[in-house]
Amino acid sequence: MIDPQNVELDAMIEAEKKQVAFEYHSEAWADGISDGIEAEILAETAISTALTELVRLHGEDTVIAMVDGLRERIQHGEFRPDRNLH
Repeated sequence: MIDPQNVELDAMIEAEKKQVAFEYHSEAWADGISDGIEAEILAETAISTALTELVRLHGEDTVIAMVDGLRERIQHGEFRPDRNLH
């Protein structure tokens, strides 16, 4: 039987890890910009690095499905800088 408290704790731990990862990425991004690396280059290499690691961990078919999901999220405006979070 699944313990709801463990599921909630796992979700909280995952959310905290995501927040820390976001902070790491933000710091690396800011460092790159301050070193004169264009945002487009930083973005392309970040995506490339992430996709390479995901393919290594999960295989191409899984990553293709993930990228298809990202396409839909982009089309729905999830990544627009001016999106309304309310």
